[in-house]
Amino acid sequence: MKSPAKPMTTDDDLPLFNNSKQMEVQKYPKKPTVSPTLAELLMHVDDAQNSPVDHRVVELGYGCGALPSSNPFVLSFNNLTYSVKVRKKMGLIPFCGKKGDEIDANAVNTKVLLNEISGEAREGEIMAVLGASGSGKSTLIDALANRIDKDSLKGTLTLNGEVLESRLLRVISAYVMQDDLLFPMLTVEETLMFSAEFRLPRSLSKTKKKARVQALIDQLGLRSAAKTVIGDEGHRGVSGGERRRVSIGIDIIHDPIVLFLDEPTSGLDSTSAFMVVKVLQRIAQSGSIVIMSIHQPSYRILNLLDRLIFLSHGNTVYGGSPEMLPSFFSEFGHPIPDNENKTEFALDLIRELEETPGGTKGLVEFNKSWQARKNQRNGFSMKSNLSLKDAISASISKGKLVSGATNDSNLTSSVPTFANPLWIEMIVIAKRSMLNSRRTPELFGIRLGAVVVTGIILATMFWKLDNSPKGVQERLGFFAFAMSTTFYTCAEAIPVFLQERYIFMRETAYNAYRRSSYVLAHSLISIPSLIILSMAFAAITFWAVGLAGGLSGFFFFFFTILASFWAGNSFVTFLSGVVSHVMLGFTVVVAILAYFLLFSGFFISRDRIPVYWIWFHYISLVKYPYEAVLQNEFDDPTKCFVRGVQLFDNTPLGSVPSSLKLRLLQSMSGVLGVNITGSTCVTTGKDLLVQQGVTDISKWNCLWIIIAWGFFFRILFYFALLLGSKNKRK
Repeated sequence: MKSPAKPMTTDDDLPLFNNSKQMEVQKYPKKPTVSPTLAELLMHVDDAQNSPVDHRVVELGYGCGALPSSNPFVLSFNNLTYSVKVRKKMGLIPFCGKKGDEIDANAVNTKVLLNEISGEAREGEIMAVLGASGSGKSTLIDALANRIDKDSLKGTLTLNGEVLESRLLRVISAYVMQDDLLFPMLTVEETLMFSAEFRLPRSLSKTKKKARVQALIDQLGLRSAAKTVIGDEGHRGVSGGERRRVSIGIDIIHDPIVLFLDEPTSGLDSTSAFMVVKVLQRIAQSGSIVIMSIHQPSYRILNLLDRLIFLSHGNTVYGGSPEMLPSFFSEFGHPIPDNENKTEFALDLIRELEETPGGTKGLVEFNKSWQARKNQRNGFSMKSNLSLKDAISASISKGKLVSGATNDSNLTSSVPTFANPLWIEMIVIAKRSMLNSRRTPELFGIRLGAVVVTGIILATMFWKLDNSPKGVQERLGFFAFAMSTTFYTCAEAIPVFLQERYIFMRETAYNAYRRSSYVLAHSLISIPSLIILSMAFAAITFWAVGLAGGLSGFFFFFFTILASFWAGNSFVTFLSGVVSHVMLGFTVVVAILAYFLLFSGFFISRDRIPVYWIWFHYISLVKYPYEAVLQNEFDDPTKCFVRGVQLFDNTPLGSVPSSLKLRLLQSMSGVLGVNITGSTCVTTGKDLLVQQGVTDISKWNCLWIIIAWGFFFRILFYFALLLGSKNKRK
């Protein structure tokens, strides 16, 4: 028995999707039983650059009257069960009369979030999961979208009767989170275009990618906002409803077979919420399975839904079409009044039952018996006539899944893991990041300003240092402060990834690009800014302080600063992949960099560091640039830094007359058997390096070690992303 036909909402009900103009694409014959996919319509777009693209191409292909495919996809889930362990909160336990081993301080409770949930979703339909807060709506969506660890989730999930592997599901599906995770300084069109470049293969021409984006903009009703930035708290942008539709658009750019959405109407007004669900209906009728959670749909939204699942504390209290709700609750003994919203009545009744001693147990048991009677009356369940491999191949042949898929007999090769090679992904990521940087020039400007101001302060504080013993000590102080400053100024990189973390997790969860592409792209695009910062700092300080080495010495000083910025930026980037909060990240970075400076060899030389701390000296990032610039400054054997009478500087004898100092030198010469005059060189640069303990590594090796540290932390960053961005519940 088929359910009574529900009133169908036409395009005229929503002016946004109504277009009186007819288009060329209508001339192509359409099968009466199949709603063409977005890709099919785009097949008619000419690749030639001079062919105009009509932005209304989608409007005609998503008529609400189109019927689903004769061989639909069927996503079935049976007895999905998921529970978590919750540690008990132990109060004060009296010990009187009890043995210590009888008290379990680590006792845990098991909380069931999903309890044997079963159902099915079909191509061309929208299945909505309803329930109060805490009922398990989002948990069920996560379970179906493979966002729960398979060892924790019990039950089966099949597509067309075949077990759905997680790798395949990631390729053929998309997940739209409840939060709108978008780059605020990109426009709507740019956001969708970058998604197209990630999701659509290199074999698809630039013209078709642009046409697909323009078609999707029209499908989502975003034409008037196409050139508007997304916006955030500090920048005015699109509205909440438009932002939500952009979030949906970036995940359906590749025409996924299955689309999951976690409360897509949350926080929207009734009109915006209806427009979003109207878009989802069109997506479903283009040949997709749409599964979403929704809190409390309006009457108009309810008319767009095909299947409902009501949950209460992880149990199914109703599963079926919206039209069957009145008869279900009537048989349960709580008929729905004619003038009341069906879902509102059902949710209110479920809430009332939850507050009773027996809870919703009676309703859960009634639903089971009602479902059994319904299945017995129907006598059959619709099954897809095609196997999963054939169904996907048929879908690809119609133009769906254009993210690199080709019509191939081998299912694995038909749906490649990623749409593009690594180098294409790197180019797109780099292009997007540079565009964001251009839109926010104040971020780099502030960092450059900090480096310039620091350089000017150091240049004026240490102006034209001489080669006296005091000048040597001042040089050591300058080098220690300058090298540590390069690392501290890299701390601003902490918020960069933390702001992108959830966007990155969303994009990589469903194979938009590789994690390695992200790491490599961001490593490469950071280099130009580091070169500018290094050149500015080196140019301001080198000649002003009076450092040695001439032009070759300047370039080595510059490369050392650049390598320090590179290692510091890589270190901070790695930490941003480990910590999850900006303030925590700043605290950790400042503390660790302070330890690096302490063990660098400036405050205490390597020979004086206790043996149990010497390991920290060798992992100190400040050690290597500090020793490199020291050698660059003091490795000239012809330069003298302490002569005859200067031996008494920084001692109580430093203030005595020069004649007395000369007599003291004559006395010392007689005792030592070495002639020491007032101009005799006592300490060369090599001697200073030995005094500082800088003897084990050459300056060029120090430079290479700094660069190697940068690569090492980039590799650690990659593994931090690999292990920390699974985005799955345990």
